Amino acid sequence: MMETRWAYLIHLLAWTLPVILFQLWMLVRHYQERSGAVLRAVLPPAFIVGLYLAVADHLAITTGIWNFGDGLHLGIYLGVVPLEEVIFFLVTSVLVSLGLALFTGLVELLAKRSEARAP
Repeated sequence: MMETRWAYLIHLLAWTLPVILFQLWMLVRHYQERSGAVLRAVLPPAFIVGLYLAVADHLAITTGIWNFGDGLHLGIYLGVVPLEEVIFFLVTSVLVSLGLALFTGLVELLAKRSEARAP
């Protein structure tokens, strides 16, 4: 186990960035010329949800519901929320939003293939 102040950020980026890059590659591949419009539709709500969750986390920390141990994050805070936690909420919201966009694209593709096969 990594016992440094970089531990949270390194683990967070190590498991999320490859998935986000794969999702972006698949999204651009599927939506092609519409990929910019899809990203403009998907990313702002993801960031709003991520910020909402960070605010909820701030409230939970200030009321004593939970806290974060010292030494395993950078020590940079937005309010009382560690920066890595805010990044976590933003990144996971992006993962879910891109996943939904890709799922929608898959459903659309399957519907087109089904229509093409119908007599």
